Amino acid sequence: MSILLVPGYMADETLWDGVAGRLAPFGPLAHADLRHDSTLEAMARRALGGAPPSFVLIGFSMGGYVAREIVYQAPERVRALVLIATSTRPDSPALRQSKGAVARAAPSVSFAGLSRTAIATSLHPRERDNEALIERVRAMGVRLGGEAFRRQSMLERPGDLGRLHEIRCPTLIVAAGQDRLRSRQESEELHAGIAGSELVVIEDSGHMIPIEAPQALGEVIAPWLARVSAEARFPAV
Repeated sequence: MSILLVPGYMADETLWDGVAGRLAPFGPLAHADLRHDSTLEAMARRALGGAPPSFVLIGFSMGGYVAREIVYQAPERVRALVLIATSTRPDSPALRQSKGAVARAAPSVSFAGLSRTAIATSLHPRERDNEALIERVRAMGVRLGGEAFRRQSMLERPGDLGRLHEIRCPTLIVAAGQDRLRSRQESEELHAGIAGSELVVIEDSGHMIPIEAPQALGEVIAPWLARVSAEARFPAV
């Protein structure tokens, strides 16, 4: 089988470097590019256009919203789904207000990556002074650039609680025990809404699980993939 990896807000394919080795034995890895589009629907269409005919789908944070949109658009192509540190909820009023501030910012304003405060908030509290980790997250945003920042910051996430029943493929939901951006309750809402899904909590991580706890993440996903692959007898792609 093939695996399509969908990054989160202002993250690129290097987000997955620490877990790629655990995923590679299951088949080739492909990466969704979210930098060019300004709606979930368009991001999903672009990802589908460059994806293998069928695949396992793994989405992180904002990429979890995109991943579910991919399932809604092409359910027959998605063999299994992994949702990491994400939510089914719509944008809050405070988030919509902050998006408006981004929209009013002049396009010419130089973009130097996400702020140190924003990045530190996404990490486990003990990592708030981990400069190497903070720089790694900031560097992803710098590589994506200011235009991607504006597009992704303005992205509307209306919420899809009422559509979760449409997801019928095997689904694993992974939450972080020390996530200050997405609560455990949000993961439990996904779990309750997707029939037959499984929920695992990686306790000793903040929101950025693929970077903060790649080994633990791999140890959760790899056995699950092995089991669902055996049960479904997925052929190689």
